[in-house]
Amino acid sequence: MTCGHKLSWFELVPLFSYIFLRGRCRKCKSRISPQYPIVEGINGFLYLLVFFINGFTVESVIFSLFTSALLVLTVIDWRTYEIPISINIFILVLGCLRVVLDFNHLRGYLIGFFAVSSVLFLIYILTKGRAIGGGDIKLMAVAGLLLGWQLVVLGFFIGCILASVIHIIRMKVSGADRVLAMGPYLSAGLFIAMLWGNNFINWYLNSFN
Repeated sequence: MTCGHKLSWFELVPLFSYIFLRGRCRKCKSRISPQYPIVEGINGFLYLLVFFINGFTVESVIFSLFTSALLVLTVIDWRTYEIPISINIFILVLGCLRVVLDFNHLRGYLIGFFAVSSVLFLIYILTKGRAIGGGDIKLMAVAGLLLGWQLVVLGFFIGCILASVIHIIRMKVSGADRVLAMGPYLSAGLFIAMLWGNNFINWYLNSFN
């Protein structure tokens, strides 16, 4: 808090603390940004979605933590145009954990690490960092290790489509700057691919049979 008040445990319970405190600091009574309960509510809903679609598995726990990282990344990148290295390191740890738990598919995860990130890195070099940020490259690398090459490629394309459509609309409606934060769109694409990507890929391949 701005007053320096150290939050107690009961002031850190997602959503309920905000409601209990009526959106104000318990000590100085200054308003607490509604961003926090909104993000916490969205995070909780996405957790339910992950477990509903994927079942109660260790993989779902990893995916839920990945979801939280993507959500935090989205908020920060939207505001600052930067993706904290700490978030990418956290996703890297999740990716390593999944590789250990699913070691039989190691090759797919390793290919995933380079599948998108290597292309983005080449673009970064050729454009001297004007077309893509280093944080985005790292995100696609660690996400590829976590999801595997098929899902990270799909997630990347979904993210690019979302970025193109939504940002063009924002530019027309609100005069948004041409520079955009890719993190939120890539995060959305990765989340969609994580939950529904395999079904989409199977449907697409079966359509040729």
